[in-house]
Amino acid sequence: MSEWRVTALATPGAARAFATLDAVFALHGEAITHDPLSDVIRVEFDGLRYYVKRYHGAGKGARRFIGRPRVKAEWQNLKHFAAWGIPTAPIAAYGMERKGSRFDRGALITQELVDTVDMWRLADSGDARLRDRAWVHDVSCQLAKATRTLHDHHFTHNDLKWRNLLVDEHRRLFFIDCPTGAFWWGPFLRRRIVKDLACLDKVAKYHLSRTQRLRFYLQYRRRERLNDSDKLRIGQIVRYFEGRE
Repeated sequence: MSEWRVTALATPGAARAFATLDAVFALHGEAITHDPLSDVIRVEFDGLRYYVKRYHGAGKGARRFIGRPRVKAEWQNLKHFAAWGIPTAPIAAYGMERKGSRFDRGALITQELVDTVDMWRLADSGDARLRDRAWVHDVSCQLAKATRTLHDHHFTHNDLKWRNLLVDEHRRLFFIDCPTGAFWWGPFLRRRIVKDLACLDKVAKYHLSRTQRLRFYLQYRRRERLNDSDKLRIGQIVRYFEGRE
C-alpha cells in the first residue's frame, strides 16, 4: 500500500520529478547527509531547490514494527508547526509505502528556505551576529514564542538543538527536522519541556551572556520576574546534561 502526495508548492518541473515514490527514489542530486535510516539530497527544478529526505527504515527500536514511521512523524510535525504559526520548511511532497502492514520506504521533500543558516553553524564559526545584542534579542523573542507555542500544545520537539533552527538575513527564525517530536501530558510533558530548554541552553551557555539566557527564559514564560517554580525549573535545565557532555 502506498500513499504519496505532491503539494501545490511544487513547481511543474518538480511535480513531474516527484510524481511517484519510485521517481523520488531514483532521483540524483547533491548529497547532503546519509545514515542507516535515511539519506538527504538537494535537487533543483524551475529555479527552486528542494531537499529530498528518503527513509529506508521506519525508525529505531519498536518503531520498526509499531507506531508511526519516522518519516510520517516528520511530515505530520511540520504540518503542526505550520498550523500553529511556527515558520518551517514548506512541504512539496510526502508519503510512504508499506509491504503488508510493515513500513517499507518513504520520503519527505521540502522547499529550500533561501538565504538561511543554522544557528549551530553561526556558533561554530563565531559569527558576529551572536555578539549583536539587537540581533540576539530579535531571534530570542521568536524562539521563545515558538517554543512556548509548542509546549502550550502539549508538544515537545525532543531534538531542539541549534542545528535544527535556521535564521535568514532578515532575522526570521525557522524550525526544521522534527521526526521525534510528540505530544505528552503530566510529568512526562514537564520532563520533555526541560529537555527542550536544556538542548537550547547547552549551546547558549557558551555563546550568550547570563542576562541574555535569563531574558530568553522570561520571554518563554511571558513574565517579567522569576517565581519559585521558575527557579526550580532553571536548576533542572542547567543540570540536565551534567556528566553527559
